[in-house]
Amino acid sequence: MASQDWFDKDFYKTLGVAKDISQADLKKHYRKLARQYHPDSNPGDAKAEAKFKEISEANSVLSDPETRKEYDQIRAMGSGARFTAPRQPGANGGFEDVFGGMFGQGAGGGGRRQSAQGTSFEDLLGGMFGGQDTGFGSSTGGFRGAGGPTRGRDFSATTTLDFLTAIRGETIKLQPADGPSINVKVPAGVSDGQKIRLKGKGEASPDGGAPGDLVLTVTVRPHPVFERDGLNLRVDVPVTFVEATLGATIEVPTLGGDPVRLKVAPGTPSGRVLRVKGRGVTTAKGSGDLLATVQVAVPSHLSGDARSLLEAFADAMPAENPRTELIAKARG
Repeated sequence: MASQDWFDKDFYKTLGVAKDISQADLKKHYRKLARQYHPDSNPGDAKAEAKFKEISEANSVLSDPETRKEYDQIRAMGSGARFTAPRQPGANGGFEDVFGGMFGQGAGGGGRRQSAQGTSFEDLLGGMFGGQDTGFGSSTGGFRGAGGPTRGRDFSATTTLDFLTAIRGETIKLQPADGPSINVKVPAGVSDGQKIRLKGKGEASPDGGAPGDLVLTVTVRPHPVFERDGLNLRVDVPVTFVEATLGATIEVPTLGGDPVRLKVAPGTPSGRVLRVKGRGVTTAKGSGDLLATVQVAVPSHLSGDARSLLEAFADAMPAENPRTELIAKARG
């Protein structure tokens, strides 16, 4: 459901991106910012925590293509309009506040409103939004039709979960501005930006129709070690030059559990992926794997003896250039 924040806040500016950025690039940029400002990376830094909340709010709107489209349409109308909550059953809420000034009409009133050319207010909305949901928190546009009672408007809410909580699932409590709290069961494996629809938890109908729904958008905080890839979890695992060359058995961390032991084959290059079956994300649709990417760690300091031995090793190796084939391909 749109709010005054959508008029007052420039979410593109908050994230520092252009308005025409692709969804894929937006996701990458948000992840970079989230890692930078995450509270775990900035303990005790109130400014970083506030910035993290701002970018999370912006991402919750722009990460969903439909919500982003709705946001862009509303922002295009100008920042002077405001929403107001319905004051009594049957009231239109804040729609007249948004559009009334465009056609010389005051806020308030009810029923069908006419423009100077005789176009109804409902017809105007239908033309602007293709006859579909206007996107202002109501699946019916907030107007009573001739066929029956009006459905209540949909409400929206956001929540931020830790990475582990999102993977395992949890029941959380939402506290509306007015009314009793609502328990929401977040399913295991919920992803960043995912929406959960709670039937009948929205606004009550003003004339005896069905209530609206509550649409909850979930933001997942990034993890310092693991990254989600569909149902799989990815982790970078450093190995020494000796381990990669001669082979070794190493320990690899798992999310919320004990490390597992994996065999690194002799001659393993940096970038090779080792798979641990069934240790990824588990949802109703299935389970993923843990994908461990080998990163060969190069020592930054060598003792004199170690340097001498390494130089002797280099002398014993064949005189080969591993970049010869790459350069040849580049030249075509």
